[in-house]
Amino acid sequence: MADAGNDSNGTDHVLPDRAAKPSALAPWIPFSQKVVAEMLATYFLIFAGCGSIVVNLSREKVVTLPGIAITWGLAVMVMVYSVGHVSGAHFNPAVTIAFATCKRHPWKQVPAYMAAQVVGATLAAGTLRLLFEGKEDHFIGTTPSGSDLQAFVIEFIITFYLMFVVCAVATDSRAIGELAGLAIGAAVVSVMLAVPESGGSMNPARSLGPAIVSGRYECLWIYLLAPTLGAIGGAWAYNIIRFTDKPSCPILAFPEERV
Repeated sequence: MADAGNDSNGTDHVLPDRAAKPSALAPWIPFSQKVVAEMLATYFLIFAGCGSIVVNLSREKVVTLPGIAITWGLAVMVMVYSVGHVSGAHFNPAVTIAFATCKRHPWKQVPAYMAAQVVGATLAAGTLRLLFEGKEDHFIGTTPSGSDLQAFVIEFIITFYLMFVVCAVATDSRAIGELAGLAIGAAVVSVMLAVPESGGSMNPARSLGPAIVSGRYECLWIYLLAPTLGAIGGAWAYNIIRFTDKPSCPILAFPEERV
């Protein structure tokens, strides 16, 4: 979502002291724990972000659009720092797929990661629906306010931007890896002004979870396809400018993601 950020969430000059530290524990982390980490982190991300939307709608816009944007950004930042060293901190099927296309995440792990992310998002949406019932039961999914084409283009661009930032700060060891979570969270905040137009999803799980809970699937294809294509584009765009003759070493990725 980010959301996020990772290996999230979409590697050159090797700095052993910094790059090896997070990944040193990775070989000893069972894959099941990585999947659970993705599910829990996605749950907390969607609960916080969509929760701010529900409260805003239920309490006369008390949170405001900037407040919602900041909530999403902070939630992404906190989760990146919390589980980035465990699962890579994807929280987003589009990010997982994008990394897989760049050979920075094993394709065999993609289905499990995506399932965990969707389950986490669905559980979070379900929790919010139980907590806010009756007149406070608002749809927290994403729908276009304008044309489908406009929403598609916006979602593509903002996810492209997010994934470009993720690759720059979280997979390139020439960047300051310790600030990856902060940079990714700030990137999320900076594009959340797209919320009034497209919903500012950037994450298929963020849109699919609430849609499943509420049974509303109109225009869902936009939020499944556009972020995925945008993330792939952002990842490959950074790969093009990444060129170096130094070996690669992802900062938050685990060893099997190294290229």
